Amino acid sequence: MSDVLVEFNNISKFFGSVIALKDVTMKLKKGEIMCLLGDNGAGKSTLIKTLAGVHKPDEGEIVIEGKKTVFDSPKDALDMGIATVYQDLALVSLMSVTRNFFMGREPTKGFGPFKTFDINRANTIASERMGQIGIDVRDPSQAVGTMSGGERQCLAISRAIYFGAKVLILDEPTNHLSVKETNKVLKFVEGLKSQGVTSIFITHNLS
Repeated sequence: MSDVLVEFNNISKFFGSVIALKDVTMKLKKGEIMCLLGDNGAGKSTLIKTLAGVHKPDEGEIVIEGKKTVFDSPKDALDMGIATVYQDLALVSLMSVTRNFFMGREPTKGFGPFKTFDINRANTIASERMGQIGIDVRDPSQAVGTMSGGERQCLAISRAIYFGAKVLILDEPTNHLSVKETNKVLKFVEGLKSQGVTSIFITHNLS
């Protein structure tokens, strides 16, 4: 069985007369980290949004685990295990670490119409997952806005992995981080290789 997880075969995308992508071909293997490096306007965002189901390619095909795939929406991509962590992270600063970790997919207890949010289980999972990446969350009910930029970045990545991401798209993940926080995020991404997670690292920063 091939270890290639994602293939782009001659992908092109046009916006009117603007050629955003032209004949892009690439292969991503399981557990691989690929870097997309380029200046603003080079087409990086268009490429990852095509893989994430935001845009449909005008030419070419996307192959996921050997099967030609057409995404009608980002939800389709998520269902296939393709998750994107954007620069804005999609976190709510005034909500707790736990609430942000689950964000609409909270574990419940009880049955039928009597189901309620299992806050104790959710707190435990959020704390354990953050602890695995070296972030000690003493109080998972604390607001995300009290965390550092690197901690919030790791929270967004950890959330995507917990919910089954096979391909993790990281859009400028270290853009606004300190050197120490950048090293923490990069170390975490490197560690995902052992879990078989494929990462696409988008940046304009050569170093």
